[in-house]
Amino acid sequence: MAAESVNKSPCHEARLLIVGLGLIGGSLAAALRASGFQGRIVACDPDEGEIARGIEMGLVDSGGTKLAEQLSDVTLVVLAVPVLAMESVMLALADALPHASRDVVITDVGSTKATIRACAQRVFGHVPTNMVLGHPIAGSEKSGVAAANPRLYVNHKVILTPEPSVDPAALQRVRSLWQACGAEVLEMDVERHDQVLARTSHLPHLLAFSLVDTLARQDERLDIFRYAAGGFRDFTRIAGSDPVMWRDIFIANKQAVLASLDDFEAGLERLRRAVESGDSDAMIATFDRASHARHYFDSLLNKTSYQAEYHMQPQGKVTYRVQPGGQAQGRLRVPGDKSMSHRSIMLGALAEGVTEVKGFLEGEDSLATLQAFREMGVAIEGPHQGRVTIHGVGMHGLTAPAGPLYVGNSGTAMRLFSGLLAGQAFDSELTGDESLTKRPMGRVADPLRLMGATIDTAEGGRPPLKIRGGAKLKGIHYDMPMASAQVKSCLLLAGLYAEGETRVREPAPTRDHTERMLNGFGYAVSREDDTCWLQGGGKLTAGPIDVPSDISSATFFLVAAAITPGADITLEHVGINPTRIGVINILTLMGADLTLENEREVGGEPVADIRIRYAPLKGIDIPEEQVPLAIDEFPALFIAAANAEGVTRLRGAEELRVKESDRIQAMADGLVVLGVKHTVVEDGIDITGNGDSQAASYGGGRIDSLGDHRIAMAFAIASLRASEEIVIDDCANVATSFPDFVELATRIGMSVSVEGAHE
Repeated sequence: MAAESVNKSPCHEARLLIVGLGLIGGSLAAALRASGFQGRIVACDPDEGEIARGIEMGLVDSGGTKLAEQLSDVTLVVLAVPVLAMESVMLALADALPHASRDVVITDVGSTKATIRACAQRVFGHVPTNMVLGHPIAGSEKSGVAAANPRLYVNHKVILTPEPSVDPAALQRVRSLWQACGAEVLEMDVERHDQVLARTSHLPHLLAFSLVDTLARQDERLDIFRYAAGGFRDFTRIAGSDPVMWRDIFIANKQAVLASLDDFEAGLERLRRAVESGDSDAMIATFDRASHARHYFDSLLNKTSYQAEYHMQPQGKVTYRVQPGGQAQGRLRVPGDKSMSHRSIMLGALAEGVTEVKGFLEGEDSLATLQAFREMGVAIEGPHQGRVTIHGVGMHGLTAPAGPLYVGNSGTAMRLFSGLLAGQAFDSELTGDESLTKRPMGRVADPLRLMGATIDTAEGGRPPLKIRGGAKLKGIHYDMPMASAQVKSCLLLAGLYAEGETRVREPAPTRDHTERMLNGFGYAVSREDDTCWLQGGGKLTAGPIDVPSDISSATFFLVAAAITPGADITLEHVGINPTRIGVINILTLMGADLTLENEREVGGEPVADIRIRYAPLKGIDIPEEQVPLAIDEFPALFIAAANAEGVTRLRGAEELRVKESDRIQAMADGLVVLGVKHTVVEDGIDITGNGDSQAASYGGGRIDSLGDHRIAMAFAIASLRASEEIVIDDCANVATSFPDFVELATRIGMSVSVEGAHE
């Protein structure tokens, strides 16, 4: 989100007291002034010069060095003093508190919350219900009120660590205080906060101070600093911070800092041994894991606006503004199949030997899977231009991750991981972004429990999933109540680790990538009619994988050509697995001019180039047996139906209601905006199309994609036959499955502009 567009909610305190008018306190006052704060701001600081400077700068109305004299009628007190000074300040505050307003709220800005909570307990006997402990994650190497910056907190996080007994009204008032400054306000328990900050802030500062001090004491120090490159300056910049403040922090958060230092020293020792022995595999594993972790977390912050450490909410929204009309001409290769990209990493990691992958989808979901295996000790090189090299560790070679495994927006990854992790010796936890945490996981947790797994879910069977390691799994014969390739794959992966045979029967055909790829890795999976099965206890052998282009991604351009007069698009190297070609079958039944060219088989998967030219479409009753074969493609097919002559009827598609969004309702809501006639039923929809190639099929308007990438892309394609501009909100998750969508849409002649967080 651009800083200027931060949504600042107002703070309505009548009289606010900042105790400690340094950089943090002064910047808080400056930010409140900039937000239009209407109350009075007073300050208390032992340095009279700082008070005078704050008044001169217009940051505070008045102030002084005696706390009791400043508390009269104060409604909110912010303690912005050093951590080791907090107890003496609280003692003075406790004595003078009767002078404050009856509804006074107290908060602080300290970076070690357990120490400050203990201070409050000693001073007050407990943490008062009107006290909300907090910590703004912002700062500067500068100090003092003269360095006050009104934008210091904009788009930065403030972590609140309220006690269970906190007054909800007090919590909301402190939340409003920081939101008025443009900050994102999060909540976390005290212990978790101190552990996280020890690793992400305190340890880096400790290392920077140590490195600069070590070099500064060497005889060659002048040459060392004279010729230091930018990387040295970047890494050691934080060693210019306030030494006294950091001494206090390290003392106050000693145990968490020492624990993180122990972890770091162990890692450093491993790396030292690798350098000493010339162990290139160990070095590349460490360097590659670190390099891609850095890029990966950047992508989380910049694209999905999520940071697993802080469980933060989305910061910014990406909006597509799509102009009506346009051509649909060209030859394209869409990204690799996401389902196969996930599976290639999973099976390659468990295989013996090195697996070379081509065509890997470099979207956030696939990168999340890749990163999760790095966190479980697998050395992975890449991705680079779709190429990934996986150094397999064997069926029992994974190691326990340091924390929860984050799988982004991917239900596929979470459900497949749950089966794979159920058979490991270590405990694990699976979590995802805000959208994924709303999706049902009971459909995999329940049968895994039947196999002997111990899995805990959040309320309603939703993520996060906590999986107990060391379970002895037994194979089961499972009749799936719904047609789901994810559930089938989950149970087959668990079956690899189970005693005996795992057999899964599906009520309708679903994609069979897992079975095909397991066979490709030398692990026998049998199939007869609607049932597949395997024996536990085998092994996987590494081999090359060439991931075909994703037919789900290709679908948006198939529909673009099918609805646009004069269109002619060829999509190259698309996977046409028989369990995935529902969209081809349905478009053909509707009258699309679609041909398969250059058909071939790559790594056990059928592949072809698909050419599609415009032809008038007709509404049809979609055969129910085709529904599971096109379940992810229906948002785009709804747009095809809106351009077909007559009514298109869909039934038997209840599964669409539990995807990233309720896709039936989300699409219906968008069709209302465009003016497309339709009727929603529980398991489907009837859509009445236009069918007139000489006129626009519908209007335009503003669509909420609900953070669902397929909804967003479907309505973008709809613009080709719209009479007015279509604006689509909440499109950031398109990067999860189709990072190049806007580029390719522009290439075929559409006009899409991207607004919001990443302009």
